Amino acid sequence: MSSTNCERKAGDGSPDAFAFTVSAGIPTTGVLKVQGTDIVNENGEVVLLRGAGIGGWMNMENFISGYPGREYQIRNALSRTIGPEKSEFFFDKFLEYFFTESDAKFYKSLGLNCIRVPFNHQHFEDDMNPRVLKPAGFKHLDRLVNICAQHGIYTILDMHTAPGSQNGDWHSDVSHHLPEFWRHKDFQDRSIWLWEQLAAHYKSNPWIAGYNVLNEPTDPTHRLLQLWYARVYSAIRAIDPSHILFLDGNTFGSDFSHFDPSTTCATWDNVVYSVHDYSGYGFPESKEEYVGSQEQRARVRKSYERKVQWMKDNGLPIWNGEWGPVYARPWFDGEKSDRINESRLKLLDDQLTVYDEERIPWSIWTYKDIGFQGMVYVSQETPYMKLLQPLLEKKQRLALDSWGTDESRIAHIIGPLRQLIAENVDPKYRELYPHPVIPWERRVSKIAVNVLLAEFFVQEWADYFVGKSFDELDELAASFRFENCVQRESLNKALVAHKDVNL
Repeated sequence: MSSTNCERKAGDGSPDAFAFTVSAGIPTTGVLKVQGTDIVNENGEVVLLRGAGIGGWMNMENFISGYPGREYQIRNALSRTIGPEKSEFFFDKFLEYFFTESDAKFYKSLGLNCIRVPFNHQHFEDDMNPRVLKPAGFKHLDRLVNICAQHGIYTILDMHTAPGSQNGDWHSDVSHHLPEFWRHKDFQDRSIWLWEQLAAHYKSNPWIAGYNVLNEPTDPTHRLLQLWYARVYSAIRAIDPSHILFLDGNTFGSDFSHFDPSTTCATWDNVVYSVHDYSGYGFPESKEEYVGSQEQRARVRKSYERKVQWMKDNGLPIWNGEWGPVYARPWFDGEKSDRINESRLKLLDDQLTVYDEERIPWSIWTYKDIGFQGMVYVSQETPYMKLLQPLLEKKQRLALDSWGTDESRIAHIIGPLRQLIAENVDPKYRELYPHPVIPWERRVSKIAVNVLLAEFFVQEWADYFVGKSFDELDELAASFRFENCVQRESLNKALVAHKDVNL
């Protein structure tokens, strides 16, 4: 590693912390820490963290978990529709079945050693009762951390939904498209308060690889994020001096160019810098099919290099916190599914080759879903998928979900609205932040379809649960058990093929 003003020697962890072993008897080699551009254990051995995010679990997402709109909307709707007791029962069982011992065993069998856990802040505090910790929030998180530890799997805790929404997207559980987190200091203060609670709870646990303190921020000023990172860094370090902090770049984890090294990395210890390296080739809206040509591979590499340039310039460790294509589903995409997926898997393999050459840790998105991107996905024969099939087909047809959807069936509706903007808004005024990640054309459908239209279907989702007994609700939630899922073997084989890297 080249010598720069941002190189700092990682501090030594407390020896007492390294004595911890889980109940299954698997010893750790201490709390992980940063050494140069690597993550190492207590013995100084490099630990290359590679795994997946468990999206759609403690932070539910519409395309992953199978509902329209936002998580808070469907939770409120179900509570109104079948009553709080049944609603809470269903969501608790969903959390229980989504990740069990069977998932951990399978996950470890692929050679993966780390899992990123996105969480919604509302598991730990309510917007109407802020700064009052809900101990029940730790129920399933502790269970996952302990199960993973018993199988030698590290956990990275990821605040995916912060108070007020840090990016205005569906996965930060906001009803509109604006990130209020950056407009109200109290939202920022509450997020720091919550990290203080989490740090106090997990500071002695060596199977926590670290804290991913804010997923995909979109600070329009490019200034407030650095200030908030400095504040949350100090708050966590006052409680937990040992665990790694994983910091996402601005604009959905793509941009560190506005960071001032003298006030960020030069003063922070034990920090890893995170990008999200999604490739446009991996989504339906791509204008060309990925065939792995020399030119396409060069673009994939260039996109990655642009995101990590700041880290390389300053001699800093890199983590690819999210990446991965989406896949065609035969029940929606028919005969073209095989061709599409062959292209997406070629992209996946070429991206993995880049990460191998760079020797960086990564966390692919996502571990489990209902069939679009997961390493495992819920079978079409389960009660949940059978019950909601009509609504899921409608969601697909209307492109209600933002992530990787095909808008061809609603082009005659969205097209004229885009044309109206094109004809009346000067190009220099069209590209509103967070351009270029979200171009103005995409902004139109995000607001008109994924926010406005989607909310009309929230109650319809809840009405599918009317009249269900507790046993039937349990069966619906159990659809997400590992035993009721299908393995995406082609994806998993590719991950296994790249799990061993010459360190």
